[in-house]
Amino acid sequence: MRVNDEIRAREVRLIGENGEQIGIVPLREALRMAQEANLDLVEVASTARPVVCRLMDFGRFKYEQSKRDREARKKQKTIDIKEVQIRPTIDDHDLEVKTRAVSRFLQEGDKVKLVITFRGRQIVHADLGYQLLKEISGSMSELAVIEKPAHLEGRNMIMILSPRPQAREQSRERTGAPARRETTTHEDENPQGSGQADEDDRQGESGPDNGLPQA
Repeated sequence: MRVNDEIRAREVRLIGENGEQIGIVPLREALRMAQEANLDLVEVASTARPVVCRLMDFGRFKYEQSKRDREARKKQKTIDIKEVQIRPTIDDHDLEVKTRAVSRFLQEGDKVKLVITFRGRQIVHADLGYQLLKEISGSMSELAVIEKPAHLEGRNMIMILSPRPQAREQSRERTGAPARRETTTHEDENPQGSGQADEDDRQGESGPDNGLPQA
């Protein structure tokens, strides 16, 4: 956007400060009019023939544009991705804790990445992992849609849930939260601090009974 002496056209189609059409005038005349009105001559359509210029307070224009951009950024909400890790041998209590965490994240307008990690021979029971993720996603059907279905990546089974648009809007209206950076948050598997999970891992990796129990 060229301003004042930066404009190179011989003549311009001039628009007044209040949007009125002045007509085609020589560039020198347009600059004189801008100076007399204590305004700037701003090129607003450089590809037109002749180019279109407008009389305005360019400093004020830039300030108001910057202000609008800041307000627009404040209204934006970057979706966070919350990662919830689940053991394939999770018990009912821990599954309930995990499900509540998933529900909370979705209600806050965030995506949820569910991750089941198989250790040792547990991988042969991947079908139980699919069933577990199906159970969790089914319980979240009113809050979320499945963005990425359950699939294996190495020894990890992953599913991504995305909040339904209406749930996201309700969360935004309820919290009025400012935009946040996208992050990945891990939900601990054993929130009560029990050592049983670590023991299960050691058995899964080295012991003779490290597969999942048969359903």
